[in-house]
Amino acid sequence: MNLSILILLPLLTALAVLLARNNNQVRWISFAGATAQFILAFVLMYLFREERIAGSTQQMLFEQQYNWFPSWHISFHMGVDGISVAMILLTAFVVLAGVLVSWNVTKMTKEFYFLLILLSLGAYGFFISLDLFILFFFLEIAVIPKYLLIGIWGSGKKEYSANKLALMLMGGSALVLVGLLGVYFNTPARSFDLLLLSDTGISREAQMICFPLLFVGFGVFTALFPFHTWVPDGHSSAPTAGSMFLAGISMKLGGYGCLRVATLLMPEGAKAYSTWIIVLSSIAILYGAFATMMQKDLKYINAYSSVSHCGFVLLGIGMLTQTSMTGAVMQMVSHGLMTALFFAVIGMIYERTHTRQVSEMGGLLKVMPFISTVLFIVGLCSLGLPGLSGFVAEMTVFVGSWENPDPFRRVATIAACLSIVVTAVYILRAIGQTAMGPVKESYLHLTDARWNEKLAAIILIFGIVAIGTAPFWLSDLINPGTELIMQKIKMVP
Repeated sequence: MNLSILILLPLLTALAVLLARNNNQVRWISFAGATAQFILAFVLMYLFREERIAGSTQQMLFEQQYNWFPSWHISFHMGVDGISVAMILLTAFVVLAGVLVSWNVTKMTKEFYFLLILLSLGAYGFFISLDLFILFFFLEIAVIPKYLLIGIWGSGKKEYSANKLALMLMGGSALVLVGLLGVYFNTPARSFDLLLLSDTGISREAQMICFPLLFVGFGVFTALFPFHTWVPDGHSSAPTAGSMFLAGISMKLGGYGCLRVATLLMPEGAKAYSTWIIVLSSIAILYGAFATMMQKDLKYINAYSSVSHCGFVLLGIGMLTQTSMTGAVMQMVSHGLMTALFFAVIGMIYERTHTRQVSEMGGLLKVMPFISTVLFIVGLCSLGLPGLSGFVAEMTVFVGSWENPDPFRRVATIAACLSIVVTAVYILRAIGQTAMGPVKESYLHLTDARWNEKLAAIILIFGIVAIGTAPFWLSDLINPGTELIMQKIKMVP
């Protein structure tokens, strides 16, 4: 399969959106492009599995490489393994749902959809890049659309939130760039090629300096404590689809970078700094859970809970076992689907009630049964109900973390497990106050979800249930990639 299609398809969709004559054409072009991406992601997964079943043992499949700046050893090098395919699937789900949820956007519709499609282009390019310079290039493509989506179509303190998000993410990008240059200049090959660097290795001295730069830089994108403060403000002010993209896709770029770049290329650095990673991720898990209990705004509840849930991703990476890292990737996919659906439901409720304050709601189940049912499903997924993706992903992280016999890591695992109780408290309380009880008289006229909103919700629920009820297709997809990383770590004395 030619992976260039994953970049060309959103690029052509974005250009077609700009050429559309009216808002209705913009919506249908975006929907058609997102649907094509969705189908293409499943085709990629099918072809990838067929290659593996046929006996292909290459680290990356469907590789393509085109020289870009030969004198600097920069090339357009693409390829995928199971981890990449899982993240591409997640992106396709969130993009399609985000397009559908934004169907009623009337302010600068063409520009809005153009920026959404541009975000998806950056994500696909990031996940298939095997050249670190190109990977960084696609990482940066996504920052400007986020800033504009919040600054133009956002609500509340949108200018402040947009500026804070842009500055924090650009700061993280600066650390990533310095780390990548450190890797480049400290290897004999003087190359940005991920596979070449993985085979040749990086000196211990360089790893001790470059690993924290790369891990913290990517960690900013995935709400690494204490660099998480952009998350609540950014999510609360972003438009619904913007929040879905931010939490569902953009935060996963950081987790993927921490695993694929920092941990794979610098296993000695990962081992040396694993204690710090575990401490910071455990703080994020507990702090995010307790901070969520104090929130009264539905968007802030989901935003702070995202800090907690993304902590599980970093905890799984920091524990340095294959099971925990597989769980980290599963948590990225699960959280991406779950939080995108949560923000979509919050957007549906806000559009009808014009409030996100839990205390001002009540009885919505009687007037909006579909929306309220989806709210129950995503809430139960967030608190880890068996049968849904949240349970499978978090349990995999816990089991992998417990494989470490030392007391420190087991105490950290127990502390992370305790956050589930706190999560159950704030989720059940928020859902109960929103959907249950008597209906306010002013809400009696409210309408339930429209066709586009129902379709978006069903698509995301399908992904959540598919992982929750039959997780082995995903874990089997991911395992070879995490096994390779573990082989590198086991070689460290």
